[in-house]
Amino acid sequence: MSDLADYKKTERRDRVKKTAFNAFKYLMLGIWGVIVLFPFYWMVLTSIKSYSAYNSEYIPKFFTLYPTLQNYAEAFSAVPLARYFLNTLIFTVVTTCLMLVVITLAAFAFARLNFRGKRLAFTLLLSLMMIPNELVIITNFVTITDLNLRNTFMGLILPSVTSVFYIYLLKENFAQVPDELYYAAKVDGTSDFKYLTRVLIPICSPTLVTIIILKVIECWNSYVWPRLITDDENLFLVSNGIQAIRENGFGRENIPAMMAAVVVISVPLIALFLVFRKKIMEGVSRGGLKG
Repeated sequence: MSDLADYKKTERRDRVKKTAFNAFKYLMLGIWGVIVLFPFYWMVLTSIKSYSAYNSEYIPKFFTLYPTLQNYAEAFSAVPLARYFLNTLIFTVVTTCLMLVVITLAAFAFARLNFRGKRLAFTLLLSLMMIPNELVIITNFVTITDLNLRNTFMGLILPSVTSVFYIYLLKENFAQVPDELYYAAKVDGTSDFKYLTRVLIPICSPTLVTIIILKVIECWNSYVWPRLITDDENLFLVSNGIQAIRENGFGRENIPAMMAAVVVISVPLIALFLVFRKKIMEGVSRGGLKG
Protein backbone atom coordinates (compact mmCIF):
# COMPACT_ATOMS: atom_id res chain seq x y z
CA MET A 1 0.00 0.00 0.00
CA SER A 2 2.86 2.35 0.84
CA ASP A 3 4.48 1.76 -2.56
CA LEU A 4 1.19 2.38 -4.36
CA ALA A 5 0.63 5.61 -2.43
CA ASP A 6 4.15 6.79 -3.22
CA TYR A 7 3.65 5.96 -6.91
CA LYS A 8 0.38 7.92 -7.07
CA LYS A 9 1.98 10.83 -5.23
CA THR A 10 4.91 10.87 -7.67
CA GLU A 11 2.55 10.59 -10.65
CA ARG A 12 0.43 13.47 -9.33
CA ARG A 13 3.53 15.62 -8.79
CA ASP A 14 4.80 14.88 -12.32
CA ARG A 15 1.38 15.73 -13.74
CA VAL A 16 1.36 19.06 -11.90
CA LYS A 17 4.88 19.84 -13.13
CA LYS A 18 3.92 18.98 -16.71
CA THR A 19 0.77 21.10 -16.50
CA ALA A 20 2.70 24.04 -15.06
CA PHE A 21 5.38 23.72 -17.74
CA ASN A 22 2.80 23.60 -20.54
CA ALA A 23 0.98 26.60 -19.07
CA PHE A 24 4.23 28.56 -18.93
CA LYS A 25 5.17 27.48 -22.46
CA TYR A 26 1.85 28.53 -23.96
CA LEU A 27 1.94 31.79 -22.00
CA MET A 28 5.35 32.62 -23.47
CA LEU A 29 4.17 31.62 -26.95
CA GLY A 30 1.09 33.77 -26.52
CA ILE A 31 3.15 36.78 -25.47
CA TRP A 32 5.53 36.24 -28.37
CA GLY A 33 2.55 35.89 -30.74
CA VAL A 34 1.15 39.22 -29.55
CA ILE A 35 4.55 40.88 -30.07
CA VAL A 36 4.84 39.47 -33.59
CA LEU A 37 1.26 40.25 -34.64
CA PHE A 38 1.03 43.71 -33.06
CA PRO A 39 2.69 45.54 -36.01
CA PHE A 40 0.10 43.98 -38.35
CA TYR A 41 -2.71 45.05 -36.02
CA TRP A 42 -1.29 48.58 -35.85
CA MET A 43 -0.96 48.69 -39.64
CA VAL A 44 -4.61 47.70 -40.17
CA LEU A 45 -5.80 50.01 -37.37
CA THR A 46 -3.97 53.00 -38.83
CA SER A 47 -5.34 52.25 -42.30
CA ILE A 48 -8.96 52.60 -41.08
CA LYS A 49 -8.39 55.85 -39.17
CA SER A 50 -9.31 59.07 -40.92
CA TYR A 51 -6.51 61.45 -41.88
CA SER A 52 -7.72 64.14 -39.46
CA ALA A 53 -8.27 61.68 -36.60
CA TYR A 54 -4.79 60.23 -36.98
CA ASN A 55 -3.07 63.63 -37.01
CA SER A 56 -5.10 64.85 -34.02
CA GLU A 57 -3.85 62.01 -31.79
CA TYR A 58 -1.07 63.35 -29.60
CA ILE A 59 -1.06 59.98 -27.83
CA PRO A 60 -1.66 57.04 -30.21
CA LYS A 61 -4.87 55.13 -29.52
CA PHE A 62 -5.08 51.36 -29.77
CA PHE A 63 -8.61 51.44 -31.20
CA THR A 64 -10.93 53.65 -33.21
CA LEU A 65 -14.66 54.25 -32.84
CA TYR A 66 -15.06 55.64 -36.35
CA PRO A 67 -13.38 53.34 -38.87
CA THR A 68 -13.29 54.41 -42.50
CA LEU A 69 -12.25 52.91 -45.83
CA GLN A 70 -11.49 56.30 -47.35
CA ASN A 71 -7.76 55.69 -47.05
CA TYR A 72 -8.00 52.66 -49.35
CA ALA A 73 -9.76 54.69 -52.01
CA GLU A 74 -7.18 57.45 -51.60
CA ALA A 75 -4.32 54.98 -51.90
CA PHE A 76 -5.52 54.04 -55.39
CA SER A 77 -6.37 57.60 -56.42
CA ALA A 78 -3.27 59.36 -55.09
CA VAL A 79 -0.99 57.26 -57.30
CA PRO A 80 -1.64 54.72 -60.10
CA LEU A 81 -1.41 51.85 -57.63
CA ALA A 82 -3.22 49.44 -60.00
CA ARG A 83 -0.52 49.98 -62.63
CA TYR A 84 2.17 49.43 -60.00
CA PHE A 85 0.45 46.15 -59.10
CA LEU A 86 0.54 45.04 -62.73
CA ASN A 87 4.22 46.02 -63.06
CA THR A 88 5.03 44.11 -59.89
CA LEU A 89 3.13 41.05 -61.09
CA ILE A 90 4.99 41.03 -64.43
CA PHE A 91 8.33 41.60 -62.70
CA THR A 92 7.66 38.83 -60.17
CA VAL A 93 6.44 36.21 -62.66
CA VAL A 94 9.15 36.78 -65.27
CA THR A 95 11.96 36.98 -62.72
CA THR A 96 10.83 33.84 -60.89
CA CYS A 97 10.46 31.80 -64.10
CA LEU A 98 13.88 32.82 -65.41
CA MET A 99 15.49 32.15 -62.04
CA LEU A 100 13.95 28.67 -61.87
CA VAL A 101 15.51 27.76 -65.22
CA VAL A 102 18.93 29.08 -64.21
CA ILE A 103 19.15 27.57 -60.73
CA THR A 104 17.64 24.21 -61.75
CA LEU A 105 20.20 23.68 -64.51
CA ALA A 106 23.06 24.91 -62.31
CA ALA A 107 22.01 22.74 -59.35
CA PHE A 108 21.69 19.67 -61.60
CA ALA A 109 25.14 20.25 -63.06
CA PHE A 110 26.76 20.50 -59.62
CA ALA A 111 24.78 17.57 -58.19
CA ARG A 112 24.90 14.98 -60.98
CA LEU A 113 27.33 15.88 -63.76
CA ASN A 114 31.05 15.22 -63.57
CA PHE A 115 33.35 17.78 -65.12
CA ARG A 116 36.82 19.08 -64.46
CA GLY A 117 36.98 21.77 -61.77
CA LYS A 118 33.47 21.15 -60.44
CA ARG A 119 34.43 21.38 -56.79
CA LEU A 120 36.50 24.52 -57.36
CA ALA A 121 33.69 26.12 -59.34
CA PHE A 122 31.14 25.28 -56.64
CA THR A 123 33.45 26.63 -53.91
CA LEU A 124 33.93 29.86 -55.82
CA LEU A 125 30.17 30.09 -56.33
CA LEU A 126 29.52 29.69 -52.60
CA SER A 127 32.17 32.31 -51.83
CA LEU A 128 30.00 34.86 -53.62
CA MET A 129 27.65 34.68 -50.64
CA MET A 130 30.36 36.43 -48.61
CA ILE A 131 30.20 39.55 -50.77
CA PRO A 132 28.02 42.30 -49.20
CA ASN A 133 24.83 43.09 -51.07
CA GLU A 134 25.79 46.75 -51.29
CA LEU A 135 28.81 45.91 -53.43
CA VAL A 136 26.69 43.71 -55.68
CA ILE A 137 24.15 46.50 -56.15
CA ILE A 138 26.89 48.92 -57.15
CA THR A 139 28.33 46.45 -59.67
CA ASN A 140 24.89 45.66 -61.09
CA PHE A 141 24.02 49.34 -61.39
CA VAL A 142 27.21 50.10 -63.33
CA THR A 143 26.67 47.07 -65.59
CA ILE A 144 23.01 47.85 -66.32
CA THR A 145 23.85 51.51 -66.97
CA ASP A 146 26.67 50.59 -69.37
CA LEU A 147 24.24 48.32 -71.25
CA ASN A 148 21.73 51.21 -71.54
CA LEU A 149 19.10 49.17 -69.71
CA ARG A 150 18.09 51.74 -67.12
CA ASN A 151 14.34 52.46 -67.08
CA THR A 152 13.57 49.12 -68.71
CA PHE A 153 11.98 45.91 -67.46
CA MET A 154 15.08 44.05 -68.59
CA GLY A 155 17.21 46.20 -66.30
CA LEU A 156 14.86 45.46 -63.41
CA ILE A 157 14.83 41.72 -64.03
CA LEU A 158 18.36 40.70 -65.04
CA PRO A 159 20.17 41.10 -61.68
CA SER A 160 17.57 38.88 -59.97
CA VAL A 161 17.53 35.86 -62.27
CA THR A 162 19.96 33.84 -60.18
CA SER A 163 20.69 33.14 -56.52
CA VAL A 164 23.68 31.36 -55.04
CA PHE A 165 21.69 30.33 -51.98
CA TYR A 166 18.88 28.77 -54.03
CA ILE A 167 21.40 26.93 -56.21
CA TYR A 168 23.02 25.52 -53.09
CA LEU A 169 19.68 24.56 -51.53
CA LEU A 170 18.46 22.81 -54.69
CA LYS A 171 21.82 21.14 -55.32
CA GLU A 172 21.79 19.59 -51.85
CA ASN A 173 18.24 18.39 -52.44
CA PHE A 174 19.17 16.85 -55.80
CA ALA A 175 22.16 15.13 -54.17
CA GLN A 176 19.85 13.32 -51.73
CA VAL A 177 18.18 11.41 -54.58
CA PRO A 178 19.88 7.95 -54.78
CA ASP A 179 22.52 7.61 -57.49
CA GLU A 180 20.97 4.28 -58.50
CA LEU A 181 18.03 6.13 -60.05
CA TYR A 182 20.39 8.15 -62.23
CA TYR A 183 22.40 5.13 -63.35
CA ALA A 184 19.23 3.14 -64.07
CA ALA A 185 17.89 6.00 -66.16
CA LYS A 186 21.15 6.20 -68.12
CA VAL A 187 21.03 2.44 -68.76
CA ASP A 188 17.52 2.88 -70.18
CA GLY A 189 18.89 5.54 -72.53
CA THR A 190 17.30 8.50 -70.75
CA SER A 191 19.01 11.81 -71.41
CA ASP A 192 20.15 14.06 -68.59
CA PHE A 193 17.44 16.58 -69.44
CA LYS A 194 14.68 13.96 -69.31
CA TYR A 195 16.06 12.61 -66.03
CA LEU A 196 15.98 16.14 -64.62
CA THR A 197 12.43 16.90 -65.75
CA ARG A 198 10.84 13.49 -65.17
CA VAL A 199 12.63 12.26 -62.05
CA LEU A 200 14.46 14.95 -60.08
CA ILE A 201 11.97 17.78 -60.38
CA PRO A 202 8.91 15.69 -59.32
CA ILE A 203 10.84 14.20 -56.40
CA CYS A 204 12.20 17.57 -55.25
CA SER A 205 8.98 19.52 -55.87
CA PRO A 206 8.61 20.63 -52.19
CA THR A 207 11.96 22.40 -52.35
CA LEU A 208 11.09 23.96 -55.70
CA VAL A 209 7.76 25.20 -54.33
CA THR A 210 9.60 26.69 -51.37
CA ILE A 211 12.06 28.48 -53.64
CA ILE A 212 9.24 29.81 -55.81
CA ILE A 213 7.35 31.21 -52.83
CA LEU A 214 10.45 32.77 -51.29
CA LYS A 215 11.41 34.32 -54.63
CA VAL A 216 7.91 35.69 -55.15
CA ILE A 217 8.04 37.31 -51.71
CA GLU A 218 11.51 38.70 -52.46
CA CYS A 219 10.40 40.20 -55.78
CA TRP A 220 7.15 41.56 -54.36
CA ASN A 221 9.02 43.34 -51.56
CA SER A 222 11.89 44.54 -53.74
CA TYR A 223 12.56 48.21 -53.07
CA VAL A 224 16.20 49.29 -53.25
CA TRP A 225 17.03 48.00 -56.73
CA PRO A 226 13.80 49.23 -58.47
CA ARG A 227 14.20 52.59 -56.73
CA LEU A 228 17.78 52.82 -57.95
CA ILE A 229 17.48 51.61 -61.53
CA THR A 230 14.35 53.43 -62.69
CA ASP A 231 12.80 56.86 -62.30
CA ASP A 232 10.08 56.26 -64.89
CA GLU A 233 6.69 56.09 -63.15
CA ASN A 234 5.43 53.70 -65.83
CA LEU A 235 7.88 51.11 -64.47
CA PHE A 236 7.37 51.70 -60.76
CA LEU A 237 6.60 48.72 -58.54
CA VAL A 238 4.21 48.77 -55.58
CA SER A 239 7.09 49.48 -53.23
CA ASN A 240 7.89 52.65 -55.18
CA GLY A 241 4.34 53.94 -54.85
CA ILE A 242 4.26 53.87 -51.05
CA GLN A 243 6.54 56.88 -50.68
CA ALA A 244 4.47 58.90 -53.15
CA ILE A 245 1.31 58.11 -51.16
CA ARG A 246 3.02 59.11 -47.94
CA GLU A 247 3.97 62.50 -49.36
CA ASN A 248 0.43 63.22 -50.58
CA GLY A 249 -0.75 64.55 -47.23
CA PHE A 250 -1.61 68.24 -47.65
CA GLY A 251 1.58 69.44 -46.03
CA ARG A 252 1.90 66.46 -43.69
CA GLU A 253 2.72 62.82 -44.26
CA ASN A 254 -0.40 60.86 -45.15
CA ILE A 255 0.38 57.85 -42.98
CA PRO A 256 -3.15 56.34 -42.98
CA ALA A 257 -3.29 56.19 -46.79
CA MET A 258 0.21 54.76 -46.87
CA MET A 259 -0.78 52.09 -44.36
CA ALA A 260 -3.84 51.27 -46.45
CA ALA A 261 -1.56 50.71 -49.44
CA VAL A 262 0.74 48.54 -47.34
CA VAL A 263 -2.24 46.42 -46.22
CA VAL A 264 -3.34 45.92 -49.83
CA ILE A 265 0.22 45.05 -50.87
CA SER A 266 0.72 42.63 -47.97
CA VAL A 267 -2.50 40.63 -48.37
CA PRO A 268 -1.33 38.54 -51.39
CA LEU A 269 1.93 37.60 -49.64
CA ILE A 270 0.22 36.68 -46.37
CA ALA A 271 -2.32 34.56 -48.23
CA LEU A 272 0.44 32.88 -50.25
CA PHE A 273 2.38 32.02 -47.11
CA LEU A 274 -0.67 30.69 -45.26
CA VAL A 275 -1.67 28.46 -48.17
CA PHE A 276 1.81 27.01 -48.77
CA ARG A 277 3.34 27.17 -45.29
CA LYS A 278 3.53 23.38 -45.00
CA LYS A 279 5.31 23.13 -48.34
CA ILE A 280 7.78 25.79 -47.22
CA MET A 281 8.65 23.95 -44.01
CA GLU A 282 8.87 20.62 -45.83
CA GLY A 283 11.11 22.03 -48.53
CA VAL A 284 13.46 23.78 -46.11
CA SER A 285 13.75 20.68 -43.91
CA ARG A 286 14.41 18.42 -46.90
CA GLY A 287 17.02 20.81 -48.23
CA GLY A 288 18.80 20.91 -44.87
CA LEU A 289 18.85 17.16 -44.19
CA LYS A 290 21.42 14.78 -45.60
CA GLY A 291 20.82 11.14 -46.49
